[in-house]
This record gives sequence, structure tokens and C-alpha cells, in this order.
Amino acid sequence: MAYWLLKSEPGSWSWADQLAAHETRWDGVRNAQALSNMRKMAPGDRAFFYHSGKERAIVGLVAISRSFYPNPEDAKSGLVDVTSVQSMPQPVSLSAIKVDPAFESLALVRQPRLSVMPVPDDLAQKLLKIAGL
Repeated sequence: MAYWLLKSEPGSWSWADQLAAHETRWDGVRNAQALSNMRKMAPGDRAFFYHSGKERAIVGLVAISRSFYPNPEDAKSGLVDVTSVQSMPQPVSLSAIKVDPAFESLALVRQPRLSVMPVPDDLAQKLLKIAGL
């Protein structure tokens, strides 16, 4: 099982929206590197749900329920399906991540504009612990 981080602007698609839908397509990704990351996702992988914008925090956990497939509405993008797993008991803020030297190699810190990124297993475990899981 691999770990990923998916960013979403809460005004467009929030964690509350994700919980209400339970399972949905992850769409709107057009960046080549982010799409390449999505192509590597497999059913059963987990992804941290990150609120971008003003909140800037990991707020939930989703499971990849369907691997990458073409977006019939946009030939330049693609989709994966995600299913809600659980809310983070303690949201993990970007500021908390940035002050911890263990996370200096995390794409969230190094490439702040990237919307879909891998999270190495050791860092994923550390994030889960910080979140209270």
C-alpha cells in the first residue's frame, strides 16, 4: 500500500463534501507531474485529504478505490476514484509539518503548488501519529 496526498480547495470540494459523497471521482488535475502520480495509484492505496487555501491542513484520509482512467470530459486529464476512510482526529497543519525537519523532503514542503504527490511510508506513519491515528 502506498500513501499519497491530494489537495483540494475547500470552496471547490471540502472534506465535508467528500464525507457526504463517500465515494467520488478525483478530477480537475491537469498538471503533468500530478497526473503521473495519479497513474501510479492503485486500489487500496491511501491518500491524505489536504485542504489548501487558508486552512492548509490534512483533514482526512481516503482510499483509492479505482486506479487511473481517462476523463471522458477532458482528454488532457484523468481520474481516480476515492472513498472516504476517516477524519483526522487532529488536523495536521502545514505550519506543523514545516517546523519538523523530518518533513523537509516531503513534496508538500518542496513543491507547494503540486496537487497530487506521493508520501513516503515513514512520513505517512509520522503524519498518522501526529493526527492521532
